[in-house]
Amino acid sequence: MAETRLHLHLLSDSTGETLENIAKAALAQFDNVETVRHFWPMVRTEAHLERILQEVAQNPGLVIFTLVNPATRRILEQRCASLGLPAVAPLDTVNDALSVLLGQQAKARPGRQHVLDAAYFARVDAIQFTIAHDDGILAEEWEEADIVLAGVSRSSKTPTSIYLANRGYKTANIPIVVESPPPPELFTLRGPLVVGLTTSADRLIAIRRNRLLSLQQAPDTAYVEADAVQREIAYARRMFADQGWPVIDVTRRSIEETAAAIIALCNDRDNGRRDGVSP
Repeated sequence: MAETRLHLHLLSDSTGETLENIAKAALAQFDNVETVRHFWPMVRTEAHLERILQEVAQNPGLVIFTLVNPATRRILEQRCASLGLPAVAPLDTVNDALSVLLGQQAKARPGRQHVLDAAYFARVDAIQFTIAHDDGILAEEWEEADIVLAGVSRSSKTPTSIYLANRGYKTANIPIVVESPPPPELFTLRGPLVVGLTTSADRLIAIRRNRLLSLQQAPDTAYVEADAVQREIAYARRMFADQGWPVIDVTRRSIEETAAAIIALCNDRDNGRRDGVSP
């Protein structure tokens, strides 16, 4: 049976943990589905939503959301309808049933199910930091990060960063481009764990071609040319080796698996520090 490719957009006005669990449980009931997840936590402004909707239009698929703000929710539903895309609010049915049984209206408060303890606020801070430091932005603040991910374009840096942020890790990421070397701040970091992400050339070319097609751009550029891609990957690998950074091959890993490997590296480093071993 041929595999079906699905773009899945998850929009939440909180951390998105509940939404991710719902989507994961539902997808487990289907076989032969290649899911491309687009995870959008902390969606609380119309400006943020507008940026997301541009990505949704470029990668049409299923939209699942937990947004309690009526205005934001209405914009999302109207735009999805105009695009001909299904938009599902999975908690609505449960909230409606509880409202009837309990005789009261649900409180429209984002993330009210989370205990507001120090760990919760740390996770929110991590998500905000990660969104603000995506794709090489604000290099002067990278020292504040827990993790910095480096890799060539389309090596899963951003989705992995967002997943790690949802686990409470402040994460920045930087694209490695042959023609544009990274800022010098990357090579002087002492606090963050810098991790290199790499992948096979074939997989990278396929992902990039799909990206270009989704943007309705010409698929025959150096961005997807085999020799150029090989040089990019080799350039990044040399950089990782020269700096002594740990490297994770994401070719056959899901975002969750890549994040788990990075968290394990963080734990190993932290344990080494407690034992008096230099990282």
